[in-house]
Amino acid sequence: MTTDRASGRLRRHERIRKVVRGTTERPRLNVFRSNRYVYAQIIDDQSGRTIASASSREEGAKGGLNRPTAARVGELIAKRALDHKVRIVVFDRGGYIYHGRVKALADAARAGGLEF
Repeated sequence: MTTDRASGRLRRHERIRKVVRGTTERPRLNVFRSNRYVYAQIIDDQSGRTIASASSREEGAKGGLNRPTAARVGELIAKRALDHKVRIVVFDRGGYIYHGRVKALADAARAGGLEF
């Protein structure tokens, strides 16, 4: 078994996903953080479909590899979720530490109207 950061994150993510499930009434807000970008998706695990998505690769959120860019992605995902009449979600941090870009995205999504 390797002990590098990526495999540790994947183990944490699998452990979290055993408990965190998105339903039709309360879908899952998933966060993926790469070295260059931040991605967020609202997922209904019961039907297996993505309701809304946003990323730092889009024109409205382009910026650096920093917290303000992640916050802009959080605002975008909140707006798109509310457009689909989704207000309450369960937060899936994807095995990442709730710190930095992940926290900025979550705080901005809360400020945008999502509850979790």
